[in-house]
Formats: sequence, C-alpha cells, structure tokens
Amino acid sequence: MAMDRQAAWELLCEYTQSDGLRKHGLAVEAVMRHFARRRGEDEEAWAIAGLLHDFDYERWPDEHPQRGADVLRARGLPEASVVAILGHADFTGVPRETPMANVLFAVDELTGFITAVALVRPNRRLDEVEPASVRKKMKDKAFARSVNRDDITNGAAQLGVDLDAHIAEVIEAMRPVAAELGLAG
Repeated sequence: MAMDRQAAWELLCEYTQSDGLRKHGLAVEAVMRHFARRRGEDEEAWAIAGLLHDFDYERWPDEHPQRGADVLRARGLPEASVVAILGHADFTGVPRETPMANVLFAVDELTGFITAVALVRPNRRLDEVEPASVRKKMKDKAFARSVNRDDITNGAAQLGVDLDAHIAEVIEAMRPVAAELGLAG
C-alpha cells in the first residue's frame, strides 16, 4: 500500500527530532505540491517526497539519503519517489530523470535559503522576502554557509527557468505555510 500524508508525517517525526528540519520538510512539501499542481502531476506523491526527502538525515547523516531509501521502500513509498529523493543530492550519483526529481533538487537548498533570509528580516516574515534580497544574500558566503549556492543556481538551470523567477515562485509556494514554518511574524 502506498504511503499517505499522515504516515509520511509520522515517519518524519519518528526519525527527525529537530524542529528546524521538520519545518524544512514542510517547506519542501508545500513547494513540491505547488510545482506538481502547475505541471499537472500527482500533488500528493510530489508533496510526500518533499516532506520525506531529509527524514533520515539526523539518524544517519553520513549515509543520507541512501540509508533512508530502504526504510522508505519498506514503508511503501513508490519507487519513483524514492529515486527522486536519492537524486536530490549530487553526491549519491543517482541521476535525476523525472520532473519530480528535477524539481526536488531545484527547491531543496532554495527553500532552506529563503527560510534563512526570512529569519533575518526585521519581522521574521516570509512576506518581507523578495528575490532581490535572496540574490543579495547569496553573494554573502558567510550567510547560511551550509547552503550550497551552486545547487540553487544549477537547480533553476536544470528546470530551464530564470533564477529570479524561480526564487519568486518558490517564495510564493511557501507563503501558504508561512505560519507553520514560523515565518508569519
């Protein structure tokens, strides 16, 4: 049986104690749902892949996401979603051959970076974040230094979209869950 959203959330919470990493999963879930809707794809499948893409990171940081893939398969996540999750990091060597995989790669680092930008805004609100402020912070290598800027730019390029337009769309996709992300002020 395929995994539903409630089972995915429970799995995320079972393996992930960090509030920040859970919120990251929620952000990527919302953005994946948005892109699936725009592309006429399966919103639930894309959203669940987004929610779970880092579920195993705290438990097995040196074996993420490979170790988690076995858990996901055992819990009934469809293989296309597992492969997309495996491909969200270049170091796995798993090629991104589906729209889901390409979008997951393109939004993962960017959602984290946008969150970091919102958190340093005066009112800690996602509504205050614009593509120009994200691009400006991308130039500051000391800011959110763990975020891979190359993944952000390469992700947009792999989707064939302008980086500023991509940033704007990801911000827009995150806005409906701003309160859940702690970014509503």
